[in-house]
Amino acid sequence: MHVLVVEDDAVLADGLSRVLSGHGMAVEVVGNGTQADALLQRAEHTEVVVLDIGLPGIDGFEVVRRLRARGSQVPVLLLTARDAIEDRVRGLELGADDYLVKPFATAELVARLRALARRNTPKPAVLALGDLALDLSAKRARVRDKTIELSVREWAVLEYLLQHGARVVSKQQIIDAILPWGDDLTLNAVEVYISRLRLKIADAGVSIRTIRGFGYMLEQAPAAHEE
Repeated sequence: MHVLVVEDDAVLADGLSRVLSGHGMAVEVVGNGTQADALLQRAEHTEVVVLDIGLPGIDGFEVVRRLRARGSQVPVLLLTARDAIEDRVRGLELGADDYLVKPFATAELVARLRALARRNTPKPAVLALGDLALDLSAKRARVRDKTIELSVREWAVLEYLLQHGARVVSKQQIIDAILPWGDDLTLNAVEVYISRLRLKIADAGVSIRTIRGFGYMLEQAPAAHEE
């Protein structure tokens, strides 16, 4: 996920960049509203914007207004030290998608950004690999013509793995991606779900490979050749 951080406090901006980068995000930082507005006019790769309201140049409200006036639907999360309800309402009415008041917990920021990115990403109707298929609309998992029963969290873990194809994902990335804010899930619990999934998709020609020290990835078994 590519995140644009617009924050004029250099210390805070650096801290946010380090935290978000540590969670696997690509981060770009600018320090004023004028730069942000110019960048957003041409930066098609930006997936989420973290935007301070009190900026030099044009303020965060004006950045959001111009962004939406251009028809852009890039999700925007506002950061501000202001706690007046009027500021929150104004930001949301101008087109911001979410709002955090300083000081805030970085874990909450990360969770909210992931939620915004998921909400803005169009999903295919079916995710498939080998003989494994997930029908996202019907919430049905199949191996060939056989339906397999999955718990809600097993489904979420498998969907996340399929979305990332051959890329390695860590246990923490899985937790951050599948949990609603406020829920709890341990790293050991992720191992349990992975173990269960391996058994359930064993006949699909697909395996969940452990990359020691990094996480998991889905692999398709090579096709068998007749001699």
